[in-house]
Amino acid sequence: MATQLWRTDALMRTLTVRRIRTRLGREELLRVRRGVYTAHPSDDDDELRALLLRLPSAAMLARQSAARRHGFGVLRDDLVHIQLPADVPKPRLPGLVVHHTVVPVRPVLVGGLPCVPAARCAVDLARAVRRIDALPVLDAALRSGAVTQEDLLAELTTHRALRGIRQARELVSLADGRAECRQESQIRLILIDGRLPSPEPQMWVYDRQGIPLYRLDLGYRERRVGIEYDGLSHLDRNRLRYDRERLNWLDANGWRMRYFTDRDLYRRPQYITATIRAALS
Repeated sequence: MATQLWRTDALMRTLTVRRIRTRLGREELLRVRRGVYTAHPSDDDDELRALLLRLPSAAMLARQSAARRHGFGVLRDDLVHIQLPADVPKPRLPGLVVHHTVVPVRPVLVGGLPCVPAARCAVDLARAVRRIDALPVLDAALRSGAVTQEDLLAELTTHRALRGIRQARELVSLADGRAECRQESQIRLILIDGRLPSPEPQMWVYDRQGIPLYRLDLGYRERRVGIEYDGLSHLDRNRLRYDRERLNWLDANGWRMRYFTDRDLYRRPQYITATIRAALS
């Protein structure tokens, strides 16, 4: 059940300023943020609800903030992003990012908070953020089940002539909900941009009896080339033992594995492309 919140003007219909101050001193009232109060301890959702109480009624969570609510918040951002119609003045509050829009949209409630619909949120981000970050958003949106490919394609038609629509349209055609992390999506895009075939995300490798044995981050089945991103989880001792056992089996069965780290991904993407091109040839 959502915590009840009151704006100052609502409290002053029944309480004097002195009584409000007295209750605050006794902690019978708690200030969630300036101008918004509650009688109970608040959580992060209450903080957002308190913020929305201070904003125009048309405000709704958007971009990174809405993506987190919809289940595909792969882009880190501590700011609160909201969307408003183009004719509504922009509020100026700390930690708030306002996006004006000329494309009308009805909010959906997610956990009691008004949000831009999932498909609109995904396409807005695909238009606005860097290309290397946009594909992970679309992949995660599909993986979360919040949208389908058809939803994204339909949403593209409402964004015609808007900035970044060409990037969004191209990346929607590449989006794949099988990708399980941001880095997998980014490596896949680097290879596609390097004019290599798109690798298969989360590809199962089968033994001679057709039983699925190991799953690779990315792979080219016909060429028996596998790709793995080594993040922090691979430093775990038990995980290392499992990885070595898996690598030995794959090597013995004709697979050529290639491993990449954050240094390769973010500092030398051309190395990834060259390494996989050589493995495929």
